[in-house]
Amino acid sequence: MKKAFCLLMVVMMALPVLTLVPGAAAQDAIGSEGNPIEVYFVPSGEAQVIVEGGEVLAQALKDLTGYTFKVSVPTSYAATIEAMCAAPDKTMGFIPAAGYVIANNRCGVEVAAAAVRFGWPVYWAQYVVRRDAPIYTLGDLAGKTWGYGDPGSTSGYIVPAVELQARGIVPGAEVQTGGHNQTILAVYNGEVDFGTTYYSPPTTPGAPWYYGDLPEPYDLTVDESYIGEDGELYVGDVRIMDARRAVRETAPDVVDKVRILAISAPIPNDTLSFGPDFPTELRQEILDALFALAENKEAWDATALQTAYSWTGIEPIEDSVFDSVRLQFEILGLTEEDIFG
Repeated sequence: MKKAFCLLMVVMMALPVLTLVPGAAAQDAIGSEGNPIEVYFVPSGEAQVIVEGGEVLAQALKDLTGYTFKVSVPTSYAATIEAMCAAPDKTMGFIPAAGYVIANNRCGVEVAAAAVRFGWPVYWAQYVVRRDAPIYTLGDLAGKTWGYGDPGSTSGYIVPAVELQARGIVPGAEVQTGGHNQTILAVYNGEVDFGTTYYSPPTTPGAPWYYGDLPEPYDLTVDESYIGEDGELYVGDVRIMDARRAVRETAPDVVDKVRILAISAPIPNDTLSFGPDFPTELRQEILDALFALAENKEAWDATALQTAYSWTGIEPIEDSVFDSVRLQFEILGLTEEDIFG
């Protein structure tokens, strides 16, 4: 017995020593420096503007919640959805209505809130052409070269595709420009015959704009377009808020060269959505922080939500609001493959 015990001790002494490090076996908590909350923005505008404003938002949220956030702008709408589905417990994304519907169908991404833009909980797609083009109705777009930012963009592609198909209008060649800004400039430069981007109503003095009013409530033969002292784009005293506004520094005469042919039916605004396994309590903390941030105009206006996407506020929203988008997909038989290729 004594010999056996001694032999056992020799064997144990020869084994390597294992040092246990506290927490080594456990993953860092979500929102910690080692495991930040991943925040995704769709590439619908200038990437640098989105990233810079996104970092401002990440810091503001960290100041309010104590959590760490990592900002990313994937190369496409499809890549944004793939990223959210790949990390279902720690991702949040600012994605458009159609992108949300696809993400919800693919992996159960959940909507929590939506944008408010200048008091509107909805927005529109706009069809734009050169002001000197002999194009006067949607029917005139048949056979014409179509420019759009991304096939996953609700206003840039999906809603116009639905409306054109419903009217039996078949465009000619299609050009994927990479974003709303690039689409406006492609029309401006005559690289495409028409483009589709987002439309937000202009700010008008006196009586506000209502759905059904002219999308361009001004007369360029009377009023001049110009960049105001505040850096905004105007025609007379009407402030332009649609996608043309975003290229005003590059093309200050954009309103003189590019006109709105028509706008679409209303579209639910862009969403704040979370991965399907995102912790419920953590999600609510982030929402509360965003609602509080929206009350501080100066702080809010420095974030990507305003600088890149023109969000002037945020409000809770239910999934059922997006049934109209789902219905469009169903009626026209559009699948995820049709949109993302």
